[in-house]
Amino acid sequence: MDGAVRIWLCGARNEKQIPHPRSRKKARDRVRDDSVKKGHMCRNIRPLFNFDPPVTPEEVRAASIQFVRKISGFTKPSKANEAAFERAIEEIAKVSSRLIESLETTAPPKNREEEAAKAKARAEERFGARA
Repeated sequence: MDGAVRIWLCGARNEKQIPHPRSRKKARDRVRDDSVKKGHMCRNIRPLFNFDPPVTPEEVRAASIQFVRKISGFTKPSKANEAAFERAIEEIAKVSSRLIESLETTAPPKNREEEAAKAKARAEERFGARA
């Protein structure tokens, strides 16, 4: 879809297209399109369900912070928005914890170390080994 920039939330499949002033698509947009097609999530927001040991409240809060940062577009809010930012983090953390506690699966829990090793191998394959 040359001539368009895609606007989408991380991992979303529904996209809105806005005409782009240039006709060629940037490499950045091609990578984003590919990740949407493959169903990838944002790289900083990790799955928290079905791990051994179980997720901690600190991990849920960290994911909530990443989510609020992503949707607000702020890494750190202004003084005027600080209370709303913190309130959103707390509410999302509570809802996320309730969700994780209510989910059920028959799959065995995933091992954190094994999952980290798999992620590292995927990164090396994608970006090459670090020097």
